[in-house]
Amino acid sequence: MGSNLNPSQRSAVIGVIDPDAYGTGTQTTAWWDTAEIEKALAVIQAGDFVATGVLSAKIQQATDAAGAGVKDVAGLAITNLTQAGADDNKQALINVTAADLDFNNGFRFARLSMTLATAGADASAIVLGFDFRRNDGKSHNLASVDEVVS
Repeated sequence: MGSNLNPSQRSAVIGVIDPDAYGTGTQTTAWWDTAEIEKALAVIQAGDFVATGVLSAKIQQATDAAGAGVKDVAGLAITNLTQAGADDNKQALINVTAADLDFNNGFRFARLSMTLATAGADASAIVLGFDFRRNDGKSHNLASVDEVVS
């Protein structure tokens, strides 16, 4: 697609973990289909940690949109964010391409998984999709995208 398109036409919100004060546990985005969306960028956002807080995030893959055969994608995990590491109010990025997945064995669906261990923290994430095989970004946005202004 040409550079004369708006950024909202060249990208789409394909995954989200809403901003919240999460306790310990794992939050995930919905699965996206890499047969439709070639590349993605996961943006993980940490808020204020308690002293023992740890946030990890990784990309997982599956053979269908329900998560069949779910497994981690090798090499697509962040270094843990922690309060001890001065990671309060920081971000981490994970680039994902369809080629990162075990496509030959039927793994074409991906999602972001974010885990808070030891103690909770404010956190959120958004996954932006790029390089669509059909249509533009507007047709790939999640239903939760309320408005696009140009």
